[in-house]
Amino acid sequence: MTDNQIISIEQVEAMITRGPYHQWLGLHVISVGEGTIEIGAKWREDWVVNPERRYTHGGILAALVDLTADWALVSRTGRGVPTIDLRVDYHRAAMPGDLVAKGKVIKFGSAISVAEASVFDATGVLLASGRGVYSTAPLPAPKAP
Repeated sequence: MTDNQIISIEQVEAMITRGPYHQWLGLHVISVGEGTIEIGAKWREDWVVNPERRYTHGGILAALVDLTADWALVSRTGRGVPTIDLRVDYHRAAMPGDLVAKGKVIKFGSAISVAEASVFDATGVLLASGRGVYSTAPLPAPKAP
């Protein structure tokens, strides 16, 4: 993608939801901009890690941080990119309810880029945040048959 090309919410959502795990998370793209993205995740009972306390497993929050930071790069890459490194901080337990994750590019490079994301509950309370390093090198050309 070049800086003057615009990628639509529908295009990004079609790319993201190709993956079965992303489908299972119930992802939908709320907004996409130059170096930013906002993604919703529909809560499901399968996320509960402790039936008595009813909070969401931290792996779900980490996945949302990773994939949202990753897809914040879509306006520059036109695709999801591999994660090189990821750090996640947990701020409070996520109780049952839909989640919203907001991501933004911190530094875009020709081979390696940095983006961050935060995950919020439906009332806007911060649940988790993190930063990832991603491989944004161009894909190799397909090999000739």
